[in-house]
Amino acid sequence: MSNDIPANAPDPKSILKASAIALVVAAIVTVTVILPAEFGSDPLGTGEALGLTVLSKDANPFEEQLEVHRTDFVEFELDAFQSVEYKYLMDLEAAMVFSWVADGEVYYDMHAEPAGFDEEYAESFEQGNSDRQMGSFHAPFSGIHGWFWENRSLDNITVRLYTSGFYVSSTVFRDGGTFDRQLNSITE
Repeated sequence: MSNDIPANAPDPKSILKASAIALVVAAIVTVTVILPAEFGSDPLGTGEALGLTVLSKDANPFEEQLEVHRTDFVEFELDAFQSVEYKYLMDLEAAMVFSWVADGEVYYDMHAEPAGFDEEYAESFEQGNSDRQMGSFHAPFSGIHGWFWENRSLDNITVRLYTSGFYVSSTVFRDGGTFDRQLNSITE
């Protein structure tokens, strides 16, 4: 028996070169794909560009709530240049699905005020002019969350709000006054 290397065997330098290339490719794949997708670490920004960082979010689609589920319907008649504000008391991360429809264009501002602070700390989320808006809302903090509508026309406009979610109570701010509305839970 001879200790000679067979003629068709790879050269040791070729094996080292191929191993080094494989190691570099593995490092690139790890940094650009695996770290962003599996661990949420995106040092090069490629995970965000490729949409891979979403995969690392270990979010459970189930959200347990502290409050009883409620539904609400309210209607406001707005004369020319009249406004109304309607807000729900919601806990942190409480969810609400909503639709509001007006029979004319109104200015609206969806905003909230954190619990324990006054209106100067209000945070606005969406403003504009429309005759409707539909969507869902997750309270970013505990406090009152809702809409301001203003009729900026000469016509009378009716605004109808339909909601369903996890809120404690509702309050109307209108004509310089404030009053609470009675809400029933879905189980009542």
